[in-house]
Amino acid sequence: MSAKYCRARRFYWDNCFQLTSSMLLGLVAVFAVPSILRVLVSTRRSNSTFTAYKRYLSTLLHVVSWFENELTPGSISWRSLLAVRTRHAKASVSANLKGQGIVSQRDLALTQFGFVGFTILKPEKFGLHEVEEGDWEAYNHFWSVVGSAIGLEDRYNICRKNIQETREVCQILLHRVWTPCLENVPEYFEHMARVLLDGLWCVNPTIHLDSMIYWTKYMCDVPGYVYTEADRLKLQERIREQLKGRSEDTGVDSASLIAKAPFELPNNPPRLLYLHDYDKLETVPAYKRLPFPAKYKIGLKARIVALYRTYLGRLYFNMQYRFSLLLMKYFPYMAFFRFGVFQSYVNIFVEDPIDNEELKPNSYYYQPRPSPPLYKEILSLIW
Repeated sequence: MSAKYCRARRFYWDNCFQLTSSMLLGLVAVFAVPSILRVLVSTRRSNSTFTAYKRYLSTLLHVVSWFENELTPGSISWRSLLAVRTRHAKASVSANLKGQGIVSQRDLALTQFGFVGFTILKPEKFGLHEVEEGDWEAYNHFWSVVGSAIGLEDRYNICRKNIQETREVCQILLHRVWTPCLENVPEYFEHMARVLLDGLWCVNPTIHLDSMIYWTKYMCDVPGYVYTEADRLKLQERIREQLKGRSEDTGVDSASLIAKAPFELPNNPPRLLYLHDYDKLETVPAYKRLPFPAKYKIGLKARIVALYRTYLGRLYFNMQYRFSLLLMKYFPYMAFFRFGVFQSYVNIFVEDPIDNEELKPNSYYYQPRPSPPLYKEILSLIW
């Protein structure tokens, strides 16, 4: 095992809290790719809160095992990567038999982006920086190896020979794939994203569904999803350019601010952006629709990032994550109350259960909904 690979493992543990947080956003984003979503839905292994909990906690523990263990024949990380590759192959065959497509090289590459893309492109959004020179190069190398291990051909592997080239590839993917996909989400995106987040709430009560989806779209540069003053002013400038001298009360189609995706996306109704809706954050339509706890969590993210840039802040949040990881593995007590004690434990080498959940269309989640249980709201504010 190379020194660069070992350095990447050390880099992960030096920044484990925020690197893992970025992966959760990446998982949400992956649901916006129609071909990936079709395969995931067809497996029936993550369509309910319970099966999503089992599947995606298993996914997290798989990833953690790659950083915890040396990659040698027969090691836990070796067996884990083999298990992941095998499950992808099974899911591909199953989906193909159901007429839902296959797990293509493109889909694997886009999934790889979900794990590394945001942190490589926007490390400042997570308060990440190199502890030692060459850390990002090592991290890039690590995920290149992982990509190859799970079946990605070299030409599709988005982690290239150096970090600069990888950033360029990721920027193209963000511009050409993720922004249009998150603007035009496929049917059942909301359902799959929300059961994922609701399931993982059992091991991370800091998760708020609406804030996570908002932040994912923000990270993917979806027009209208802003947070900082610089974001707001930049969007207003882009809207003015599209108005071309017309009245400032004229709406601008968000599609005019987005590149055309290289594959077919849902033909959703146009979404109009009005210049003065973005005069301040409080008037931004997407932000206004968020419940108070979601706005609170978004504000908290900025403060966590500021703290994470400091040595003590990074140490504190990393220790918190490591403790949470122990609970996930050995005592997921929050899940006990929802799924039962024995059902709450996850073995990464055991196939995830199947569900018969009826998926709800996106329109169901766009309707006014009752507030979550009070205990969830309180916990979401405390943690």
